Amino acid sequence: MQGKIALEEHFAIEATINDSKVFGENVWTTLRPRLFDIQDMRLKEMDKHGVGTMILSLNAPAVQAIADKKRAIAVAREANDVLAAEIARRPDRFSGFAALPMQDPDAATAELERCVKELGFVGALVNGFSELDGAPSLLYYDLPQYRPFWKTVERLDVPFYLHPRNPVAGQIPGYAGHNWLLGPNWAFNAETSVHALRLIGSGLFDECPNLKIVIGHLGEGIPALLWRIDHRNGWMHEPHRYAAKKPVADYFRQHFWLTTSGNFSTTALKQAIEELGADRILFSVDWPFEDVGEGCTWFDKAAIGEADRRKIGRDNAAKLFKLT
Repeated sequence: MQGKIALEEHFAIEATINDSKVFGENVWTTLRPRLFDIQDMRLKEMDKHGVGTMILSLNAPAVQAIADKKRAIAVAREANDVLAAEIARRPDRFSGFAALPMQDPDAATAELERCVKELGFVGALVNGFSELDGAPSLLYYDLPQYRPFWKTVERLDVPFYLHPRNPVAGQIPGYAGHNWLLGPNWAFNAETSVHALRLIGSGLFDECPNLKIVIGHLGEGIPALLWRIDHRNGWMHEPHRYAAKKPVADYFRQHFWLTTSGNFSTTALKQAIEELGADRILFSVDWPFEDVGEGCTWFDKAAIGEADRRKIGRDNAAKLFKLT
């Protein structure tokens, strides 16, 4: 399929590049230049495999792992300025997600406004919870201080991509001695799915009924468990004890979009379509941590209808991000 839009595609700046080394130490000599490159190898891979547009975002955990608030604000702004300059060179091929210093909700709100209104970015991508010196040291975005931020996201009418990160070392004892469970093997989807469910249960979407959230990897495992989340021990007739007014599945189907990033499984894709509908699925690769050729070859041949392939490959993203 030609003209695909991919939207979990990363770059790095000097201040954040080493955050990605842990995910590819054995291929670091290849991965590092791929993260810095935007106009050369990336474009060649896009052209070769039918990707018309990439929406670019900063690598992880980057800003979210900078516990010093002032430094987080400075790095986010630097990354966004670098990205804006790269997009300006090829606005026909690239768009951008804002990196945000969520350690300071007011600063994050101001930076999102700047990125959308001045730099022309089409949304934000944030790498999970944020670390902060002091208490609380880990910030999840269902906390009350983020409500004004979310209202701004809704007012600007741009999607918010909740991207994975690993838990802080030692935070979850079950991973001790089993580092292979970290990253995309398990911890990424576990951490992101919990964060997404916290947002749902907090009542955020009752307050912000037009909020749009994107999560990757075909839903971080949530689609397979939607029924169980809402119907566990059903004969006990015990209601969920959360602030939200409706079942989890209602919010998930109304407010969430899923990408194929890094999960090139036709079985998982079909289940996501079954649970949410083809209108809620978006093609992505997760470059440079995943291979453009592998992702595109899989998607172009996946056993789905051609109408759904066009929606997922291009049309849904064009509509959601208002791309021409």
